[in-house]
Amino acid sequence: MWIVVQSSWQKYDMMLIINLYQPLSTFINLYQPLSTTTEMRIEIPTNTERFGANLFHKVQKVYELDGGHGMDAEFDSPFHVIQQIPYERLYEIEKDMALVIPVKNERLRLLEGVLCGIPHVCLPIVLSNSKTEPIDRYRMERGMVDTFCRYAKKKYLIAHQRSPELADLFRAGGYTHLLDEEGLIRHGKAEGMLAGMALAHLAGKKYVGFIDSDNYFPGAVLEYVRIFSAGMAQSQTPYSMVRIQWHSKPKVVGSELVFTKWGRVSRITNQYLNQFLSHFTGYETDVLCTGNAGEHALSMPLALALDYSTGFSVETHHFVSLLEKFGGVLPTSSPEIMKSGVEIFQIESRNPHLHDAAKGDDHINEMIEYSLSVLWHSDICPAILKKEISGELQRLKIIRKNATPVKLRQYPVLSSIDFKAAARQIDWAKHGNFTPA
Repeated sequence: MWIVVQSSWQKYDMMLIINLYQPLSTFINLYQPLSTTTEMRIEIPTNTERFGANLFHKVQKVYELDGGHGMDAEFDSPFHVIQQIPYERLYEIEKDMALVIPVKNERLRLLEGVLCGIPHVCLPIVLSNSKTEPIDRYRMERGMVDTFCRYAKKKYLIAHQRSPELADLFRAGGYTHLLDEEGLIRHGKAEGMLAGMALAHLAGKKYVGFIDSDNYFPGAVLEYVRIFSAGMAQSQTPYSMVRIQWHSKPKVVGSELVFTKWGRVSRITNQYLNQFLSHFTGYETDVLCTGNAGEHALSMPLALALDYSTGFSVETHHFVSLLEKFGGVLPTSSPEIMKSGVEIFQIESRNPHLHDAAKGDDHINEMIEYSLSVLWHSDICPAILKKEISGELQRLKIIRKNATPVKLRQYPVLSSIDFKAAARQIDWAKHGNFTPA
């Protein structure tokens, strides 16, 4: 006896003719995929903390960057803990993704390596705040990026953070918060990231990711972008964020290379972020592990809906904004987001993260103060946590006794920009070779 069964395996429709006198596995093994592209195999989220409309997923592990092709039967079970994400899905997301690369006086070969690791279909947006005198480093960066992308036949955008043309874009759009007394975009990493997000939106991209320009491994950059796409592919809402937890940060200790897991800043920031969350949920948690994730990506609807903070506090402030705006503690101005929900994915990379570490203790202390400052000054930070944060900063001799952490400049949602007016200010030809469709 023969029965015809209609089946759909992800995007492939097929007909299976099953002989009931033989095992089903005989015919499953005959299945051949319609493409030869590869898939990523990644752990499903195993633990999730809910806070209002926010879903904070525990760190997921990548099991195979290249999991072969086709849909293996054992991974099709709803009870399996590993999921396969088809390359076709990753590719579609990457086509709609811009990668913002903030640059400040980095080595040109490092920047070239980062560009080399970005998938071809993604749009790199280089935002430079490098010196223009006495040596014009931006001109050198521009020349290198132009040459690289010409050889690679790759679309790109590049701009100097302090250029009058970029400032005109925000002035025309009515978003003058970024401009200083000279009428130019303020100095700072966060300010460059906000400019990059605005350019990504004007370029018609649906996702925007961020890659630090001091990464020594082009292969790590490629993995980061694939992880961004894998996180977005899992999301059940238009409002999503993907944050990367580094597998390790190699450091030279004596004459040996040591693969440490946590940096000084990350360890402290994550501790107080989890205490912040635990205060409201009533249960101790360690779910938040990416408080200072420089490598992260957002869906454009979420990127336009968050508030931001200046300088190196920008990554930690993502969580503060999520908790304040969509946590249900304060009144919301975004009922559609409260209804749809927000998903935050944290995914561990496999490549080590080796970057330029010659920045000194002053830089580390500034990052710690900025990261904890945005928690301390939050409208929903409990008094007991403020006391603990102040004590931590005093113990580290970052602030004096009885002093309060520095209050940082805040930036409102980017959705308040008049993007139609801003678009009329852009001469795309001056900023690379990309022209919006």
